[in-house]
Amino acid sequence: MDIARLVQSSIAPVFLFTGVAATLGVLTNRLARIVDRARTLEERLESHPGSAQHLHADLEVLARRARYINFAISLCAIAALLVALVVVTLFANALVGSELGVAIAVLFVGAMLCLSAAFVTFFIEVRLATAALRIGLRH
Repeated sequence: MDIARLVQSSIAPVFLFTGVAATLGVLTNRLARIVDRARTLEERLESHPGSAQHLHADLEVLARRARYINFAISLCAIAALLVALVVVTLFANALVGSELGVAIAVLFVGAMLCLSAAFVTFFIEVRLATAALRIGLRH
């Protein structure tokens, strides 16, 4: 395989890698918002102890959401690593001359499974956030 064809065959995984990186950006921004909200509620808890019951409930939901987002971030990071290994294995396959097609397929399928699980976990976190909304209600 010549180098031009090799680079061409690695373009699809590189685009996938870019998509996973963008997803990681979304997830980390979401985690940052959860952390900021939790800090705000903890400060409010200290200054308004009478609202403790509602604030503790909100903090519990935020903690659950943070766990889901952390898990989704971990899965995306693993997916990104697996995609990067797909590209490395493509080049190793060409340079060494051995048949690493099965390894490439396993790495790619692993990346897709991790990415799928990350999106499912993200969906669960979004559902938790939506369920916790109390628009127009004061506590």
